[in-house]
Amino acid sequence: MPFELRPATRADARDIAALFRISSEGAADYIWSKLAAPGQDLLEVGTGRYARENTDFSYQNCVMATADGQVAGMLHSYPMVAAPDPSPPTDPVLAPYARLEIPGTLYISSLALYEGWRNRGLGTRLLDAARQRAAALGLAGLSLIDYASNTGARRFYERHGFRIVGSCTIVPHPMLRVTGEAYLMQYP
Repeated sequence: MPFELRPATRADARDIAALFRISSEGAADYIWSKLAAPGQDLLEVGTGRYARENTDFSYQNCVMATADGQVAGMLHSYPMVAAPDPSPPTDPVLAPYARLEIPGTLYISSLALYEGWRNRGLGTRLLDAARQRAAALGLAGLSLIDYASNTGARRFYERHGFRIVGSCTIVPHPMLRVTGEAYLMQYP
């Protein structure tokens, strides 16, 4: 079945949020729970975040993979710039990730495929799109954070030239589905 890669639109915000949830291993729900109004559905919060414009977490920074008009997956990436205020975040769950940044790279926040669309070459095509975007923006390469327990994803990224350049210990939280280490990976 032929796949198409296309820029995301605001109408894709719900799929983007659902796919981000898949790749984040609970981190998206944790972050969205901090932003939610009492009783608000967390997917609704994520959808609202990705429906915004001119911010890192926007549909404008996403590429959608589709087949027969159906969303199969997506890539969310944005340029990692040095923070003007280097003070670390105060949230104890998120703080360890603050040092896992490589300014001057295109940061892949999420590369996710719905179940049933995996192992068909879509991940590779989405990575190629990220490389092209990084080159077009004049960035030094790609970076991402992967969980040590997600060995399949790590093997995928290593096959595509990424290497581990840093790590942090994940602060346990009931909303997170992973424990142990998180790896900062960089290409090339």
